[in-house]
Amino acid sequence: MTHGSSTAFGFEPQAVVPGGRGRTGVITTPHGTISTPAFVVVGTKATVKAVLPESVADLGAQAVLANAYHLYLQPGSDLIDEAGGLGAFMNWPGPTFTDSGGFQVMSLGVGFKKVLAMDATGVTDDDVIAAGKERLAVVDEDGVTFKSHLNGDRHRFTPEVSMRVQHELGADIMFAFDELTTLMNTRGYQEESVERTHRWAARCLAEHARLTAARASKPYQALFGVVQGAQYEDLRRHAARGLAALEVDGQRFDGFGLGGALEKENLGTIVGWCSDELPEDKPRHLLGISEPDDFFAAIENGADTFDCVNPSRVARNSAVYTADGRYNLLTASSRRDFGPIEEGCDCYTCAHYTKAYLHHLFKAKEMLASTLATIHNERFTVRLVDAIRAGIVAGDFAAHKTEFLGRFYARKKTS
Repeated sequence: MTHGSSTAFGFEPQAVVPGGRGRTGVITTPHGTISTPAFVVVGTKATVKAVLPESVADLGAQAVLANAYHLYLQPGSDLIDEAGGLGAFMNWPGPTFTDSGGFQVMSLGVGFKKVLAMDATGVTDDDVIAAGKERLAVVDEDGVTFKSHLNGDRHRFTPEVSMRVQHELGADIMFAFDELTTLMNTRGYQEESVERTHRWAARCLAEHARLTAARASKPYQALFGVVQGAQYEDLRRHAARGLAALEVDGQRFDGFGLGGALEKENLGTIVGWCSDELPEDKPRHLLGISEPDDFFAAIENGADTFDCVNPSRVARNSAVYTADGRYNLLTASSRRDFGPIEEGCDCYTCAHYTKAYLHHLFKAKEMLASTLATIHNERFTVRLVDAIRAGIVAGDFAAHKTEFLGRFYARKKTS
């Protein structure tokens, strides 16, 4: 089906991991194709912090993701719509994603900032909030009322508002508005939240259909439903089945996001539960992961695309990834080391600069330090997922996983 004047959205699964759920594929969007599995680089406020969009393209990124919550607050989705959409606004010609704003509304709203929980063993509290923080977000059946983290102004996000904002942002792929819970919430609350997220998903589909018709001259924007359910198998499967079957006004979800706080040790298992229940001919995006072991676990269990701010965030704090693990450029060993961050790395930074120079930049608090370290970390992450994709095609995914993770985590095992 063709929407508007541009290429329709689509997904074609290709090679598979023998005996597993992992696969390669191609996502088609109005602004180009994405070969999957793929890492989607995060440009939260319509910029990958410290890095030019041209550099993001040069390091091999196939797509970028921006944040609906932040762009709604500043500069405003209407302004970006007037500019021609997210890609035109930030000078990025390729595919774009926007998340629904649900994560930021809730995580910032309870004071957790970037991460809600990867481990909350033995803790349950439905009024979870970070220590010393004021609750800035309150959920009801219709949506979420929240205070801006910028100036304290009150705002309200509903499924309809999220759809309007994301349509104005103009990304190729956007996500239904969902309620984000934490691992600390009780089982009862998780059950209520899954049902509320399903009702919100139906409202998103209805509003998406209406806005797509009203903006028929614009390229079609794919809408992904978001599967919640925390660490509970029955809730995850129930949520996935419900979203897969949902149809409103002739509109179904074009793909699916796997959301919520996840216990790291169960990440692959949870992704597998969801993949089992979701249609094979639609892509699955895992929100917010970027550690090497998480990639392998998620991909072999059926996830196709991923996004995370971590490669750029840790880079700004002088931490860099290599095949031999992660290390910090501010350590004394880097001060007189005139080699690259990683021998054999094909990124711009490793081709032109030394660890000694980067050590100096971080010590001197020069802005260029963030730029060069971010280029390396994003290239490392993109290249890792590209290599996993190549391994699936070649039929040696399992061997590649064993070799890569054995080397990457070797120092942690011996320390």
